[in-house]
Order: sequence, then structure tokens, then C-alpha cells
Amino acid sequence: MDITIKSVEQLHSAAQQFIKAIEGKTVFAFYGEMGVGKTTFIKAICEELGVKDVINSPTFSIVNEYLSETTGERIFHFDFYRINKVEEAYDFGYEDYFYSDSICFIEWPELIEELLPEDAVRITFKKDNKEVRTLHF
Repeated sequence: MDITIKSVEQLHSAAQQFIKAIEGKTVFAFYGEMGVGKTTFIKAICEELGVKDVINSPTFSIVNEYLSETTGERIFHFDFYRINKVEEAYDFGYEDYFYSDSICFIEWPELIEELLPEDAVRITFKKDNKEVRTLHF
């Protein structure tokens, strides 16, 4: 499936469309170059899921935890950009997150590809031009 986002104003409607399309799935791997909008889109999804906390990139902490005020569901947001080796994911217990039935959004999954669950949804972000982004999953 493809979702095209033509402007920042379309982020939340694209997030709603994404949520409907992935119902029942929990682990999401976001691929795409730096600056393509992965974190911004994940933020819009979290907001649509009822997160009221400040949502930002977990680049330095590796994982941020959010709580949906709508459902009470925990949401984990990972950024593996700064890890040097896959063993670092073992050190913080990635299995406890990925197999918890909580929603997990993963940025830079290519650095831990071998650890992703088989049923992880892989989303590729492409920058079509200055404002237009296409997601494929």
C-alpha cells in the first residue's frame, strides 16, 4: 500500500489512513534517509492514537515510551541510529518491547534487521520533492 503526503497539513489524515491499514499489527520498521520525515510521521500517528506527551526523537535515549490517553496503551518509539553493533539492542532487552504486544515504532531498523519479528510491518519513506513524501508498506 502507498500513502502520499503532499503537505504538512496532510500529516494527520495520512496518519489516520495508516492506522486503519495496519490494524492488529504492533511492530513497525520505518526505512528512509535522514530528514525524510520518519519522526514527524510517527509523531502524527502517536497523536492520532491519543498520546498527549511531548513526542520527539529518541536518538540519544534509543527508546521513548508514550501512553495513549485514549486507550491506556503503551507505545514505544525507537531510534537505532546511534548504535554501533546489534548487541547493544540485546543490552537493553529489545525482546521485552518487540514481543510485548505494545506498539513499537522503529527508526533506522536496518541496523538491527536480524532482530525484527517476522511479522514486522516495513515502511519505506521516499522524498518525492521538497514537501511530498510517499510511504510504501
